[in-house]
Amino acid sequence: MCKSRREFTRSGGSSRPSRTRRQAAGVVRMIIALILAGGAYTLFTPAAQAQEEPRLSAAAAEGEALFEVGCITCHGRSAGGVEGRGPSLINVGGASVEFQVGTGRMPLARQEAQAQRKPQLYTDEQVRQLAAYIDSLGVGPVVPDNVKAMVDDANLARGGELFRVNCSQCHAFGGGGGALSSGKYAPSLYPASDRIIYAAMLSGPQNMPVFGDSTLTPEQKADVIAYIQQVIQSDHDPGGFNLGRYGPSTEGLAVFLVGIVALVFASLWIAGKS
Repeated sequence: MCKSRREFTRSGGSSRPSRTRRQAAGVVRMIIALILAGGAYTLFTPAAQAQEEPRLSAAAAEGEALFEVGCITCHGRSAGGVEGRGPSLINVGGASVEFQVGTGRMPLARQEAQAQRKPQLYTDEQVRQLAAYIDSLGVGPVVPDNVKAMVDDANLARGGELFRVNCSQCHAFGGGGGALSSGKYAPSLYPASDRIIYAAMLSGPQNMPVFGDSTLTPEQKADVIAYIQQVIQSDHDPGGFNLGRYGPSTEGLAVFLVGIVALVFASLWIAGKS
């Protein structure tokens, strides 16, 4: 009896330390495994993934700073729009910004039927930066960087045909613009640059329809721009006084006022002489 009790005490006393050692060894092994796993992840993970990528490009970041100073009052934070002041610019695209800001229509002076062209408030570089920021907020049309090269290689004859079919109804055959309904109008094309015209065709400002790439290909857009710049915007008037280049309306009025009146007076003079 005493012997078995001593053996039990001896065996029980030796089992407790061994169990504690096994638990401690398990904890140590787990810590070592975690350290090794963390080291392996750090070693084999690419540096590009470990570093956080910049949210915006350099141009877009500059555009965001400009937006927060000059545009946030009407268009809200992150260009989400403000009710009664300005619409959301999400998914508008950089082309709309280049047209509206590049022609001075924005910032808007006052609410009226149509935004009027004004002296440009931002430089061309700042306009591009604002366009880059708005373009980063969604998916929208963007003016390509090689517009000038495309226009230099354009087909003038085809551009004239496309202009007469798609543009002359509103902008007139001479590009002088014309009146539309509800106090709106088609503006003159004389001061428009190649990028501004391209941006207008992509974004369709105010009453102008959108001429996407499925309607007019980029090459056809370049043809139209070349025709506007090399034919309409030039000062060549081989027929004499251009009468404002408003098309047949002014020409017909001039013929009636000058020609018919001259014929009437000539008839009266001949009748008096006879």
